[in-house]
Amino acid sequence: MQNKIELINKLPKAELHLHIEGTFEPELMFEIAKRNNIKLAHDSVESLKATYEFDNLQEFLDIYYQGVNVLQTEQDFYDLTWAYLQRAKADNVVHTEIMYDPQSHTERGIDFSIAINGIARALKDGKDQLGISSYLILSLLRHLSEQECIATLEQAVDYRDKFIAIGLDSSELGHPPEKFTKLYARATELGLLKVAHAGEEGPAEYIWCAIDVLGIDRIDHGNRCLEDDKLVEYIKEKGLTLTVCPLSNLKLQVVKDLCDHPIKKMLDMGLNATVNSDDPAYFGGYVNENFKAITQSLNLSAEDVIQLVKNSFTGSFLPEDQVLEHLQEIDHIVEV
Repeated sequence: MQNKIELINKLPKAELHLHIEGTFEPELMFEIAKRNNIKLAHDSVESLKATYEFDNLQEFLDIYYQGVNVLQTEQDFYDLTWAYLQRAKADNVVHTEIMYDPQSHTERGIDFSIAINGIARALKDGKDQLGISSYLILSLLRHLSEQECIATLEQAVDYRDKFIAIGLDSSELGHPPEKFTKLYARATELGLLKVAHAGEEGPAEYIWCAIDVLGIDRIDHGNRCLEDDKLVEYIKEKGLTLTVCPLSNLKLQVVKDLCDHPIKKMLDMGLNATVNSDDPAYFGGYVNENFKAITQSLNLSAEDVIQLVKNSFTGSFLPEDQVLEHLQEIDHIVEV
């Protein structure tokens, strides 16, 4: 096991499923709250962390949105993103594709430009100072109406140079992909890549619909695809990647025990599964912690770990030549 831990630590990785608002560590939250003269509901980091026990996705979201309210200025969003990039660097993440929720901010009166400019500035510094390449994904809230999501996408057009894709997050149950058919058609017109959360809490049918109706380029989560053999074959045929989040699944009780997590089955079935941290400040682990937890719980082999790391690059939106460079670097490290 020790050798596999060393392997996880030294291999370069891409992270493809990361909500920047979900990286808001309590210490930074208190620091920014103080700077903005905002009083938090909890009087200490410890009492805030004590609330991080969730029975389902909605219970997590309720706490998540409370934290978001602290973010007010462009510098706040810069500091949030920079803190994540430093953690990513420590885990040897060399490329990250970050989601952010513009509606979580515009709905509370924060101008659209403030969040995206702060995040984008930090991502540029991440490339220049830490060597981490990145893309930004505009992730829209599926519990809101399609019209509200379309309006947000239209707001984003002026910032088209700062993001490459749209996604769907928030409460999955009761908000099926077909609710957003026009939104994704508009994203296609704008030349955007498309992702969507599907099959985390929602049924396998949501994954079918996200692929066929929305035309997604990648599946966020996708755990429940294993309930449908035809869907598994269809995902493989389409060459779609699954951005799986093990510790998130455990914390939200999508799985009761990591020993029952489906990612090893996904690998064995030839699916392009990847390991990601989702909302690590709330779920107890950044990407390396996720790798280590499943390696131990599922008794992954070194070959499994290497495959998952390679999948993170082949499943990314990086140009093919850059993907190849990363794969060659992994092979070189493994051979040494």
